[in-house]
Amino acid sequence: MRFTSAITLWEEKPLLPEETNAAADPSKVRIYFLPNLLTAGNLACGFFALTWIFKYDQGADFEPIRIAIRLILAAFAFDFFDGRIARLAKRESQFGREFDSLADMVSFGVAPAFLVYRIVLYQFERTGWIVAAMYLVCGGIRLARFNVLSNRKVPGHGSEFLGFPIPSAAALVVSMTMFVMWLAGHDKQLGNARWILPALMVLLSVLMVSNVKYPTFKDLDWTLQRSVAAFAAVVLVALLLAQNFQVTLAGLFVAYLLYGLVRPWISNRFRREIEADEENGGAIRD
Repeated sequence: MRFTSAITLWEEKPLLPEETNAAADPSKVRIYFLPNLLTAGNLACGFFALTWIFKYDQGADFEPIRIAIRLILAAFAFDFFDGRIARLAKRESQFGREFDSLADMVSFGVAPAFLVYRIVLYQFERTGWIVAAMYLVCGGIRLARFNVLSNRKVPGHGSEFLGFPIPSAAALVVSMTMFVMWLAGHDKQLGNARWILPALMVLLSVLMVSNVKYPTFKDLDWTLQRSVAAFAAVVLVALLLAQNFQVTLAGLFVAYLLYGLVRPWISNRFRREIEADEENGGAIRD
């Protein structure tokens, strides 16, 4: 009878793969395949983006930069779906969170910083390096703080980011780069609007390590009922993306950045309409 009871308890409370292997052999770690495969795609896109940034020469055609931007946006998509799939399948793990942060550091830290340096910041021998390095270091601090808070299971951590998330920071940088290239209207030179990028890098560096809270939107349930206005807004954004991708994408990420800044003064009713279905608790990937 005692043996049967022990078996029942084990079935009701199974250990995570990392915990099971730690008990059997501390040197071995088992991982969930699909979420970490997507994270590997994120990391690979970041590396490929760097190779294309290296191919760009100042004053030459911007095609290598355009390809690098597409790769960073692809890394953003991989990063979004790896966390969502892990949560839906209940396959979140400490390994996945650490692997995700390492991939984010390359794809959303190193790649965007080097991209802006190659097209704008290279003109300033010292200041340029400082701005790019500040963005990279603040991004690393942001990821480290995220992992510490995840391990502590801070209340509300599953529904809010503390500080601007680095994937969104990278997406904002590259979408604004596309916007500046669109404004320039030709392939070899950026106009005066290029000075937006260094200022944006400094602003994002500060916001990433700030205490400003941003909704995650990662647990949004699209199957639930919404207001007609919300539906119309989604359709309008989709049409604008199809019509003018560069401008609309930059506008979306700028709106997200500004939303976090004004969020404390927005009425609870309006916030619920925007952030409905955000769930508290649970580990998430940045």
